[in-house]
Amino acid sequence: MSKPILSAAAIAVFAFTPLWSQQQAQSDMSKMSASEMHDLPGMGNDGSAHAMQSMEGRHMDMGPHMKMTALRDPKPGDQEKADQVAAAARKVAEKYVDYKAALADGYKIFMPNRPQKQYHFTNYWYGFEASKRFNPDHPTSLLYEKQGDGYKLIGVMYTAPKNTGEEELDSRIPLSIAQWHAHVNLCVPPDDKRSEMGGPNPQFGLRGSITTKEACDAAGGKFMPQIFGWMVHVYPFEQKPEDVWSVERQAHNHVD
Repeated sequence: MSKPILSAAAIAVFAFTPLWSQQQAQSDMSKMSASEMHDLPGMGNDGSAHAMQSMEGRHMDMGPHMKMTALRDPKPGDQEKADQVAAAARKVAEKYVDYKAALADGYKIFMPNRPQKQYHFTNYWYGFEASKRFNPDHPTSLLYEKQGDGYKLIGVMYTAPKNTGEEELDSRIPLSIAQWHAHVNLCVPPDDKRSEMGGPNPQFGLRGSITTKEACDAAGGKFMPQIFGWMVHVYPFEQKPEDVWSVERQAHNHVD
């Protein structure tokens, strides 16, 4: 097993298994570049928790805090390639209809104690793999809705590093079929203003009015041009192609 894979494993264990020796995990984490850490969902930067909190319980729109790839004209073979990804996503989804099977296979609930409309069960091994290559059999996250004491599977999420160009995204899932999205222009509040993100008309966070580094600096915040990497949702149990790759659904129901 290569050292980068060992480093990714150490990060996941460090984050989710308290029994792991923190000294060993920190040593392994130091081998990983900052960009690799930032591209693992929910890891490696102090803005991730703020981002999740600011999206929690709210609908998002495709405004200044979200960017999406443009829909391209279809090329020969695009539909077939997208169908193959959807079929792989459906096979994975069928395997993990029971959320306990996902937990048993290494998926972890991201921020399980925060009420959310849609919960991400994330596999950090697969997130690291996705930073290197696309494997439709290994979605970074499974998307569940809370249902009583359990969870109902509704979709899967694939990821790519934040510096991934559109040609690479297109090679993973054709941009004539799917539109990848990213969360951008995050102003992380200073410590004494964190509570403002939960109030009406916030300045900070992914619902905030601040969308530029200049305004964020003036408000005493920390500006992050992009939080997390690129993401795309697939809803493989839907019947219509437009519902399988629903842009509106991934924009408005991404985290809240």
